[in-house]
Amino acid sequence: MLDIRPILSTLRRHKTASALIVLEIALSCAIICNALFLIGGRLERMERVSGIAENEMVRVYMTGIGNDDNATALTKSDLAALRGLPGVKFASAANQIVYGNGSWNSSVNLTKDQTHQTLSSTIYMGDEQLLDTMGLNLVAGRRFTPDEFVEWDALAAPNSKVQPRSAIITRSMAEKLFPGQNPVGKQFFSWGDDPTTVVGIVEHLVRPNEQGGPTAHEYSMLLPVRVPYTVGGNYLLRVEDPALRSEVLKAAVATLQRNNPNRIILEQQTFTTLREHYYRQDRAMAWLLVAVSIALLVVTALGIVGLASFWVQQRTKQIGVRRALGATRGQVLRYFQTENFLLATIGIVIGMLLAYGINQLLMGKYELPRLPLLYLPVGAVVLWLLGQLSVLGPARRAAAVPPAVATRSV
Repeated sequence: MLDIRPILSTLRRHKTASALIVLEIALSCAIICNALFLIGGRLERMERVSGIAENEMVRVYMTGIGNDDNATALTKSDLAALRGLPGVKFASAANQIVYGNGSWNSSVNLTKDQTHQTLSSTIYMGDEQLLDTMGLNLVAGRRFTPDEFVEWDALAAPNSKVQPRSAIITRSMAEKLFPGQNPVGKQFFSWGDDPTTVVGIVEHLVRPNEQGGPTAHEYSMLLPVRVPYTVGGNYLLRVEDPALRSEVLKAAVATLQRNNPNRIILEQQTFTTLREHYYRQDRAMAWLLVAVSIALLVVTALGIVGLASFWVQQRTKQIGVRRALGATRGQVLRYFQTENFLLATIGIVIGMLLAYGINQLLMGKYELPRLPLLYLPVGAVVLWLLGQLSVLGPARRAAAVPPAVATRSV
C-alpha cells in the first residue's frame, strides 16, 4: 500500500504550486457542474412534447389589405377549398399557433369574485376541425358539440353577452385547478361573467411562448370559437403523408391566392421548421456551453500536465534515489497519480461548494431551478478522470528514468 506521508510532505514544500492547481480544479468543477446543469435544462426544453402532430402539420400565415368586412364568409370559403386539396386530412383557422410569436392569454379563477387569479392560461380558438388538425390526444371527456360553437363576430361585438360556455383544457392545467379530482364537468371563470365548463382533457398542448415560466408552459385551453382569418391570420393544415408537406403547402398558398388575391402571404412553414426556429437560441446556448466546458477542461488538463512535468523535472534525483532503493516503475507511477488525486479531491470539494454558491446566484438573478445533487458527482468524476489522464504522461516519464541517470550527480 502506498504511503501518502511523503506526498503530503512534498505538497507542503510546494504550497504555491499546489494551491494554484487546487484553485484551477475548483473553478473548473464549479463552472462545469453548472454548465452541465444548464445544458441539460436546454436539452430538456428542446425535447419536451408539444402535444400537436408536428410532423404532419403546415401553416400559412397571412393578412388582409385594409379592413375585410366579409372575412367570416371568406374564411369559410378558404377552408372548404383547403379541405378539398389532395393529401389534406384536416384544415382549420386558428387565432394562434404553437411556436408562434404572440400569445392570447386569460386569467382563470375558480370563483367569480376571486381577487387573485388561480393561473393564467393561453387560449386556442378554432372550429370543429381544430382538435383534429392539431392532432391533440383527448384523454378524458368529449369533443365540442356543434351547438357549443360561437362565431367570433358575435363574441367580439360591442357590449356582447355571448361567450364560450365550454372548454377543453390540458391535463397540466386540470391538475393545477382541480388537484385529485375529476376535472370533467367542473367550472371556472375566465371569459365573461358566466362560468365555463370543462368538457374534455387533452394530454399535452404547450403555450405559444414561455410566458408564465417553466411550470406553466402547458396551461392551455381550447375554446369553441370559429375565428375568421383576420383573427391571428393562421391557416393550419394536417396532411396524410408527411413527405408531401411541401407540395401541400404550395398548393394551399396557390388556393388561397386564387380565392382572394387581395391578401398578403406573410409566412408558409412546416411545424418542423417552426420548432427548429423556436429553439434556435436554446440550441446555440447549449453548444456555447459545451464549447466553454471543453475549453475549460483543456486548460485544466494543460495546467495539470505542466505542473506534473515541472515536478518531475524538479524531483529527478528523488526519483532516482527511490528507484535505486528498489522502487518499481509502477510505484513511481502510482506516486504521481496519488498526488494528483489528492490535489484534485481538495479542488473538487471546494468546487462543489462554489458550484452550489453559483447556482444560488443564478437562482436569484435569473430564476433558474436549484442545481440537482446529481450534477456534483458527475462533475467530480469528470475532473478525477481528467486529472488521472493528464498526469499519466509525466508520471510515465518519471517512472522511465533509469536510476543511474537520475543519480549521476549524487
